[in-house]
Amino acid sequence: MNREASQAIVMIHGMFTNMSVFYFNMAPELAKHFHVVLYDLQSHGMSERVDCGYNLEAMSDDLIALLDVLNLKKVHLVGYSYGGLIALKTAILYSDRVEKLSLIESPKPDEGDAPEVLQKYGNKFIDQYLNNYAESTSLQPGKRQIEKNRKLYEYLFNHTSIKEDFDIDNNLFDILSTNSIKVPTLLLYGSDSDCLLAGNLLKEIIPNSYLLEGSGDHNLPIQKPQWIIEKLLEFMK
Repeated sequence: MNREASQAIVMIHGMFTNMSVFYFNMAPELAKHFHVVLYDLQSHGMSERVDCGYNLEAMSDDLIALLDVLNLKKVHLVGYSYGGLIALKTAILYSDRVEKLSLIESPKPDEGDAPEVLQKYGNKFIDQYLNNYAESTSLQPGKRQIEKNRKLYEYLFNHTSIKEDFDIDNNLFDILSTNSIKVPTLLLYGSDSDCLLAGNLLKEIIPNSYLLEGSGDHNLPIQKPQWIIEKLLEFMK
C-alpha cells in the first residue's frame, strides 16, 4: 500500500492469524502516511506450508529476504503477539534495517501460550481461543474460520518442527538483557491482558522504550484499532 511514501512500515501478524488482522482496519489508515507492507508468515494465510523454520531467527531471515526483494533498506517494524517476537529478534540480528520498533501484545516466549500448553489442550485451545475472540471483540467467527484455524493448529503441531523451534527461543528476554535494542521502541498492551507483565518486563529491559496501555486484552488490534493507529502515528512521525 502507498509504495510512493518515503518511509515504510512492515506489519507482522501472530500465530493462527494472517495479514487480515491489519489489512481491514489499520493498514488503510497508516497507508495515508507510509508505505505499508503486509505478509503472511510461513504456513499462514496464503503462504506456502512448510515443515520447519519456525524459530525466530529463521522467521527474521524470512523478513529480511522480503525486504531485500522489495528493495527496502530500513523500515519501521510493527509486530502483533508472536509477530512482535519476530520483530524483536529482527531488531537484535539486523538493527541496521530497523528504524523504529512497535510491539503489540507480545508475550514472554516461555510463558502463556507455550507450545506444550497449546499441545496439551489441542482442539480445546482453538475453541477457547475463538470463544475469547468472540467475547472480547463482539465478532463471531464463522464455521469456516473455526475449521480453518483448527486445521492450521493440527498441521503446525503434528506435522512441523514448531514445538522444537519454539523451545529454541525461550531465552529471548535473557538475550535482550545482554544485547540491548537501541532503536526507539513502542509497547502497546491491553490493560486486561495476560501479556501485560511481559510488556512491563520489556519496558525494563529495552532502554529507549515506551509502554502504553489501552482498554482491552490480547485481542487489542480488533478491539482498539483506532487507538493503535493513533499511537503508531504519534510514535513514528
